[in-house]
Amino acid sequence: MINLKNRVAVITGASSGLGADAARSYAQAGANVAILARRKEKLEKLSDELQNFGVESLAISCDVTDENQVKSAIEQVVSKFGKIDILLNNAGVAVRGGVHQLSAEDWDKVFNTNVKGIFLMSKYVVPHMIKQNYGKIVNISSINAHVADKSETFIRHGYNSSKAAVLGLTLGMACSYGKYNITVNTVCPGLFESEMTENSLFKSNEFLDFYNANCPMSRTGKKGELSGTILYLSSDLSSYVTGQHIIVDGGMTLI
Repeated sequence: MINLKNRVAVITGASSGLGADAARSYAQAGANVAILARRKEKLEKLSDELQNFGVESLAISCDVTDENQVKSAIEQVVSKFGKIDILLNNAGVAVRGGVHQLSAEDWDKVFNTNVKGIFLMSKYVVPHMIKQNYGKIVNISSINAHVADKSETFIRHGYNSSKAAVLGLTLGMACSYGKYNITVNTVCPGLFESEMTENSLFKSNEFLDFYNANCPMSRTGKKGELSGTILYLSSDLSSYVTGQHIIVDGGMTLI
């Protein structure tokens, strides 16, 4: 098992779905955890659950698109734990539509969360990692940074673009901060059930039938199946791995 005892992990978008699953995995591995999202009530419930693993947990209401809130959140984490070893940039949104359908507000909403959010979190976390000469940054992108959906029903040009931007940002950060013993990598999930997908993609039998028929493993991702990759990239097992994009999709992008 991966041991993260005495490490401090910060997770964005942690109130539900993949972010909450990752927070549980960090806590099970022994890390103290700071969970960030906009919905404080859900965070506090999860925080109580995480402490059952014998670790400390801090719930902070934070909109990752708001620089003042991000700055304050990181100050709170450092004040409580004294350091930040791991940053999981998980917060993300998707808006359906092609460029001829999306409003400028929709486009900005997607990029502000999916790209600017990672920029702001990293902006305030990286200086602490540089100071301690250690850090693990894991950015969540998507297979939609590599492939797109042909169906008009599921076209998401803003999401495609923003998740591809995450790959570029990961490369730049990995090159710049490797000399400080900071690794920066991206995880690109296929289709997992989450709050973002359960009310859209998972409600379409047509889409699920298509996905399952084309995925080499003939199914979508199960709860917890992303956590192993996240933990690996957050641990010293990946000490010489940086600037990589790891796809976790049951082979979907092979087709």
